[in-house]
Amino acid sequence: MKLNSTVALTLILLVSMVAAGLISASWGTALGREALKGITQPDTRPTNNKAGGQTGAARREGLTVLPENTIITNVKARMNGSAAKGSKVSPPEPPAAKAPIVQGAVPQFPLTTKSQEVVLEVKSARQQGELFVLTVSLRNEGQQPVQFVYDALTITDEKGQTLKATTDGLPAELPASSGAFPGTISIPATSLEGVKNVALSLSSYPDKQLQLQLPNVPIVR
Repeated sequence: MKLNSTVALTLILLVSMVAAGLISASWGTALGREALKGITQPDTRPTNNKAGGQTGAARREGLTVLPENTIITNVKARMNGSAAKGSKVSPPEPPAAKAPIVQGAVPQFPLTTKSQEVVLEVKSARQQGELFVLTVSLRNEGQQPVQFVYDALTITDEKGQTLKATTDGLPAELPASSGAFPGTISIPATSLEGVKNVALSLSSYPDKQLQLQLPNVPIVR
C-alpha cells in the first residue's frame, strides 16, 4: 500500500510538469504571435527582383555627375566653414577683347617736311567763309639763302587735280639760319567739295634743286 502511494505521487508530479509545460508553451506561442502581428516575410520572388533592378537602374540614370573643379571648390569652401548648399562655381571671365587698330588714321597737326635744311610746317587747317586756310611757316636752317616763287606752289587733290591757291606772309627769300616765317595758304572752299586731303609741293627758284613736298594734308571741316 505504501508503494502505491509513492507511485501515485510520482505520477501526479509528472502530470503536473507536463501540464505546466503545455501551458507555458501555449502562452509563449500566443505572446510570439502577438508580437509578430503586422510583420511579413520579404518578397524574394524573381519577378520582384527584376522590377527592383529596373527601379535601381532608373534611379542610377537620374544621378548627375558634378565636374571635378566644382567638387574641389565645394570641399575647400566647407573646410573654410563658408560653403552653401547648391553653390555654383562661376565660370572664368573671358579675356577682355583688344581694341581694334584703326587703319588710315587722320594725320595730326603740325605736319612737317624738310629739304636741304629748309623746313615747311603746316600748323593748322580751317575754313573761313568761302576759303579753306592752311596756317604754315618756313624756316631756313642752312648757311645759304633760298628764294621762292609762290606762283610755283602746287596743290593737288586725291585725284591729282591741281587746285588754285594764294599765299600770304611768306617771304620771297629765306635768309640763312633764319627763324620761322609764318604765313597762310588759302584755297577756294568750292574746289574742295568731296576732297578729304590735299598735297603741297614747293620748289626753290630758279634752279628747283630744293623740293618741299607734303602729301596727305587733311581737309578739316
